Order: sequence, then C-alpha cells, then structure tokens
Amino acid sequence: MTLIPTLRRLLGTEPTPPAEPVVVQVPVPAPDRRVDLEPDVPRGLTVAAGYAWRLLLLGVAVVALFQVLAYFSQITVPVGMAILLAAMLYPLVTLLRRWGWPAALSAIVSLLLLVVVVSGLLTFVGTQVAAEWPELLEQSREGFQALVAWLGTLPFGIDDARLNDWIAQGTAWLQTQASSLAGAAASVGAAFGNFFAGLATALVAAFFFAYQGRRIFAGSVETLVPRQYRASVDHAALRGWTSLVAYMRSAVIVAAVDAAGVALAALLLQVPLVAALFALTFFLSFIPIVGATVAGAVAVVLALVTHGWVQALIMLGAVILVMQLESTFLQPLVMGKAVDLHPLAVLLGITAGAIVSGILGALLAIPVLAFGVAFLRALRNPESPGVDVLESDEPDPLPLAPATA
Repeated sequence: MTLIPTLRRLLGTEPTPPAEPVVVQVPVPAPDRRVDLEPDVPRGLTVAAGYAWRLLLLGVAVVALFQVLAYFSQITVPVGMAILLAAMLYPLVTLLRRWGWPAALSAIVSLLLLVVVVSGLLTFVGTQVAAEWPELLEQSREGFQALVAWLGTLPFGIDDARLNDWIAQGTAWLQTQASSLAGAAASVGAAFGNFFAGLATALVAAFFFAYQGRRIFAGSVETLVPRQYRASVDHAALRGWTSLVAYMRSAVIVAAVDAAGVALAALLLQVPLVAALFALTFFLSFIPIVGATVAGAVAVVLALVTHGWVQALIMLGAVILVMQLESTFLQPLVMGKAVDLHPLAVLLGITAGAIVSGILGALLAIPVLAFGVAFLRALRNPESPGVDVLESDEPDPLPLAPATA
C-alpha cells in the first residue's frame, strides 16, 4: 500500500491538489446620507444659495483687500500713480530705446522731461495769476455789485440791507468756527506734506517701472503665480498693459484738446486767466466726465463775474460744444478698440470710484477698468485678436527676467 503512493510521487503522477479560490474584495461605497432637499426646497433656490455664499466670500475678500490697500495708502497710492506715469511715458521710452539710448537713460530723460513740462506750466500759470489778480478782484467786485443791483429788481424782496444782513451772519458764523477752521488748516498742511512725500515716492517708482518694469513684473509672477498659470497670466497682463498705455495716450490727447478749446473760447471772450484755465482744464480732464465739467464751470463763473451773464452763456455754449466734440468724435477716434469700454461702464466706474475713494477713486477708476477688462478678456480668450505692446515689432525697453528653475 505504501509502494504505490511513493511511485506516484516519484513519477509525478500524483494529482495536484485544487488551488485555493482567490477572493477579490470590491469596496462598496458608503451610502449617501445627504438629505435630498427636493422637492421641499426648489432647485433654483439651492443654486442661488450656492452662488450667494460664493459671492459673499468674494465680497469679503475684496473688502479685505481694499482695507489693506487703504491702510498702506501712503505706499499703494504713489505706486498706483507711478504705474500711470510709466504708462504715459512708455511711448517716449520706446522711441528713445529705438534710437539706441540705454534703458536707464531713456527712463530718466523721459521722467525729467515730464517734470520740466509740468513745473514750467504751473510756474507760468502762477505768474499770470499773480499779475492779473488785482484786476480780477476789481472786476469781481464790479460784477458782484451788478449782481446785487439785478437781484434788487426781482420781486423777491432781496435788497442791499438783506444781503448785508446775510453777509454779517456768515461772518459771525465763521468767527464762531475759528477753532474748527484752524484744525482744518492744520490738517490741510499735513495733507500737503503727505502729498509731496507721496509725489517723491511716485516719481522714484515711476523711474524704476519705466526702466525695469518688465523685469519687476516677471519676478512678481514667478514668485506669486503657480508655474502652470504663469504664461497665461503674463500674456493677459501684456494685453492689460496695452490697454492702459492706449488709455493714457488718449487721455493726454483728449485733455490737451479740451484745454485748448476752453482756452480759445476764453481768449476770444477776453476772459482773464486764460493760461490758468488751460492748465486747470488739462489737469482736471484726466478725471473723465467730472474733471472737464468742473473746469468748464470755473470758466463760466469767471466769464460771469468779469463780463456778465451774456458772455457767461456764450462761454457755457463753447464749453458744451468742446465736450460734445470730444465725446462724439475725439475719444472714439483716439481710443479706437484699444480701450473697449461702454460709456455706461465708464459712468458707473467713475461713480463707484468716487464713492470709494473720492477724487482719487474717480481718477483711477477708468485706468483700472481698462486694464482689468483687457486682462480678463485675454484670460478667457487667449487667441483673441490684438497686438501686445511688448510683442510688437518695437524693441522691448523692459526685458523679461530670465526664468529660474
């Protein structure tokens, strides 16, 4: 009995025992314990709630970002103004680089030229105001007396005695507010000190942006943006820079034309302080809609005080004509499609900027919109038509920083 099993093992004829079965364990997903809100809660309300909390988080992030920028306003505001100055100087810097000038020399010469032009214009205006101020005071006094005489002819009972009483009440009120006025004057003095400190910071930053802005931006992208998004962000930022440069170039042209039109009308009507009106209109025209309106109102008031209501009406008509020519023909011709903003977006942007930051917000609203809209459009559609400033056939005055691993 033992021989046969031994031979079977030696000859390999012993049957192989059956293999053990392989057990495959498939994980069973846990049952979804979430409660289906439908039909108790409509699907539209669920979707709306999802949008609501996401928008709420975005709103909180935007408010937090604004609070941070406002807290560091002595840095952020000069840097913002420096970016606008660099965009304004970019065509001149590009031209000088095309002529073979070094980058640093092109930036400093362009910035010094801007400072000389603005300083010379303000000096000329100050000289003219100082020279014509006595005559303007005399004309203002005569115009006020004529206005008082005209008010006396109206059936409202406004005579010299009533006006003198109002003037006396106003003087007494000002005397009671002497301490408040002194505090306001001190705050204005401090504000002027902060203004000049910020101006110095803006000029220095504008030089570096004009000299090495491309390198500064490339370094910021490499530091802050994940690697897979760097190319698209850089491309979109170039589109935004194109739009910003186009806006600043068109803003300078529009401001110069507005100032020339208002000054020409004032010269023909023999309104005093023509150079001052030119400078005021030029600088205020960088604030869209609001600035030109304020400058035109000043011109009309000067015409009214010095020459009467007939010349004031003529001046008002000239200002309206200049503004209409600007909005109807000049802005579409100069801006073209580089800054594609609807007029309603411009109006709402200026209003929102003024609500948030006053005059500064109104000044920065449209440049921010121009850059932001172009940036977002390029992110959504990278193949959209357009010429990037730094990708055209012009030499790049701000070379891209070498990529690091």
